[in-house]
Order: sequence, then structure tokens, then C-alpha cells
Amino acid sequence: MKASPTLASNLQMVLTDLIELHLQAKQAHWNIVGTNFRDLHLQLDEIIASVRQFADDTAERMRALHALPDGRSNTVSTDTRLDELTGGLISTKDAVKLITARLERTVQTMRDVHDEVDEEDPTSADLLHAAIERLEQLAWMVNAETMTPSAAVTEPAAK
Repeated sequence: MKASPTLASNLQMVLTDLIELHLQAKQAHWNIVGTNFRDLHLQLDEIIASVRQFADDTAERMRALHALPDGRSNTVSTDTRLDELTGGLISTKDAVKLITARLERTVQTMRDVHDEVDEEDPTSADLLHAAIERLEQLAWMVNAETMTPSAAVTEPAAK
């Protein structure tokens, strides 16, 4: 099977956000300070390892489909859907919020392209399923660092 331009573009969008997420998580990993530093420092390593693996899986799936993954820094910085991470030291509390938001944004990219990917190539959609499941789990885990027991865990029902 050869990827259509749409499938290749959708997988490239996912790849771009995964690469950017990896880089931003590493930047936070190096520059966090504050309460629970060591725990978050190690947790960021876990996030980074998962994200790097998903990026590699996505790029290799693209090649298996005769598409060309583009992980060049200019492509990533131009095309990512993630907000830029601030420079300098980052408090652990702020890092939790920033990384959670970026994990969720990366998952949203995957959800945005999912149906088109699945229609053309269910095997590639399976990669998205695995990544979504793990990244949502990591978002929950890192976000739990600053949640309070009284925090709402679901959105209120629409009236």
C-alpha cells in the first residue's frame, strides 16, 4: 500500500507535534525547579521516552507506506500545533500545566486526523489509538501532581 497525499499529510502532522512535544518536555525536564522537582524530573523522562517512541513508530509507518517523514527542525518549528514553551527556569507547578496542555494538544491533533487516517489505513489508525491511550494516561498522571481532592474530574453535563 502507498499512502495518499492526505494520509501522508495527516501522519506528518502527528509526527511534527510528537517531535515538538519531545523537545518541549526535554526543555522542561532540564529547567524545572521547585516542590517535587525530582519526581517531576523523572516523570518527564517517562513522557519523553513514550513520545519519542511514538514519533519513531509514526515516521517508520510513513516510510512503510512510501511517504517521507520530515523531522527537520525548520519543519517542526513551522508546522507544529503546539504553543512555544517559555524559556528560563520553570516552576514544577507551571511545568505540570504546560506539559499537560501540550500532551492534550498532541492528542487533539491525533483525534483531528483520526477518521481520515482510519478510512484509508486502519493499521495507521491503530498507531494513533495506542498513542492517544498512552498520552492521555500520561496527561492524567502529570496533571494529578497539582490537583486537589476537591477538583472536578469531569466536565459538567450540558444543560
